[in-house]
Amino acid sequence: MELENKIIEVLKTIYDPEIPVDIFELGLIYEVKIDKENNVVIDMTLTSPNCPVAESLPKEVEDKVASIPDVKTAKVEIVFDPPWDKDMMSEEAQLELGFL
Repeated sequence: MELENKIIEVLKTIYDPEIPVDIFELGLIYEVKIDKENNVVIDMTLTSPNCPVAESLPKEVEDKVASIPDVKTAKVEIVFDPPWDKDMMSEEAQLELGFL
């Protein structure tokens, strides 16, 4: 559980370039899976399939998560099901962007 919290802390330092909110608060992270050997797989979506950072953002997530001392490997799997929408954002993010 502690490792998952560290991963989430790192995810909160990564921002969608078009929206001034981190990818975790945006609801782009669907699942963080950690196996017994600390290999991490993150199910993540993008705000749209045509997102300008569709290639660089998952790579940034993998690199930053892989740099956490206890993480053996990090892999991002991009999923578009369910498709992202603004209701997946945290209340904090919705407030910040004026949706509430």
